[in-house]
Amino acid sequence: MISSPDGAVTAAPLRSGFRWLQLGMGIVCMAMIANLQYGWTLFVDPIDAAHHWGRAAIQLAFTIFVVTETWLVPVEAWFVDKYGPRIVIMFGGVMIALSWILDASADSLTLLYAAAIVGGMGAGAVYGTCVGNALKWFPDRRGLAAGATAAGFGAGAAITIVPIASMIASSGYQHAFLTFGIAQGLVVFVLAFFIQSPRLSIPPKKKQLNLPQTRIDFTPPQVLRSAVFWAMYLVFVMVASGGLMTAAQIAPIAHDFGIADTPVTLAGFQMAALTFAISLDRIFDGFGRPFFGWVSDTIGREPTMFIAFGTAALMLLTLSAYGRVPVVFVLATAVYFGVFGEIYSLFPATCGDTFGAKFATTNNGMLYTAKGTASLLVPLASVISTAYGWKTVFVLAVALNAMAALMALLVIKPLRRAFIHGQEAERTDKATGTAKTETA
Repeated sequence: MISSPDGAVTAAPLRSGFRWLQLGMGIVCMAMIANLQYGWTLFVDPIDAAHHWGRAAIQLAFTIFVVTETWLVPVEAWFVDKYGPRIVIMFGGVMIALSWILDASADSLTLLYAAAIVGGMGAGAVYGTCVGNALKWFPDRRGLAAGATAAGFGAGAAITIVPIASMIASSGYQHAFLTFGIAQGLVVFVLAFFIQSPRLSIPPKKKQLNLPQTRIDFTPPQVLRSAVFWAMYLVFVMVASGGLMTAAQIAPIAHDFGIADTPVTLAGFQMAALTFAISLDRIFDGFGRPFFGWVSDTIGREPTMFIAFGTAALMLLTLSAYGRVPVVFVLATAVYFGVFGEIYSLFPATCGDTFGAKFATTNNGMLYTAKGTASLLVPLASVISTAYGWKTVFVLAVALNAMAALMALLVIKPLRRAFIHGQEAERTDKATGTAKTETA
């Protein structure tokens, strides 16, 4: 196996364990950026208590972070295609560390928002690169590979939630920002030296009929002109909006429900309801991503979406009705995040199946911007909850998830199959016409 200066590998047999090593390092990098999104909720109330800026103003930083993280991924993906993954991930490590260092010293909303932009750039560089790399190394197991990589982001905060919460309580949120920011950035920076991408395309194994895969590598402009891309984009936004709102607002929700510090005992463990919920959420989220990726490799992408989105709607409905019961709050949010996180494995896998592997990093990056679009609704959730209560917010999220479940089967599935078969038939017709012309 030979690697080039830009970090690409010229040959990598599928029987080799090298691609699994690449996947593992990508997962660790993803875990190191997880707290920028999923650990944020722990800092909202302490920041507000220190500066009295208000939850809505502070949560705008979360929206800025997610928008920057997602909408810049296509640009960062271009750098990956040109210079390889190594330099982009190194850049990401520096930026995520700098972001929390700035957060630690932020004495104005302007600086808080600037830190969010820096963190978004860093997290997007790591996220887009690692997921795109997984799709290239595992065309035969796209759902599993994308799910395992995304699991690092979903579950990465699980092991650090309790230490961060304890450090905030004992030493202040500034110290927690500084300590964990430097540590997370350093790990990503070091691992970047060893991450590579395959130079040659790895052919996928023959797929079942419920997993159609294109044989054409579509360029980003071609993808943007397709109806199926925008159908997937819309469903992504519908589902992601509820998950991002819940992730960003789970601490304020628990405090408003009056259960944040209520002890909950499950399976022999006892914690405050909020801490227990966040910890279980990260574990279930992390497990759900590779699990649903594997399921989609078996039964198909769209049926898996229908199951997951439908279950998400049911859990949000449960929270709206019984969320003030501490044990229900803990379990319902855990199951919800267990099915929510699969969008970060199913959509990349579906994108790779539909548009090919050659431009997978950029094409998936464009689809991933839907997360940024969805994040624009997070501050709106605070406004609606203040005026009408959290039940209204949950009911709206239930409606979006239910609609998304139906669209997966009734819109995305037929559109995607028509696109793949239509484009391949057109290509075959052109090739046949050219051959006849040359023969004549």
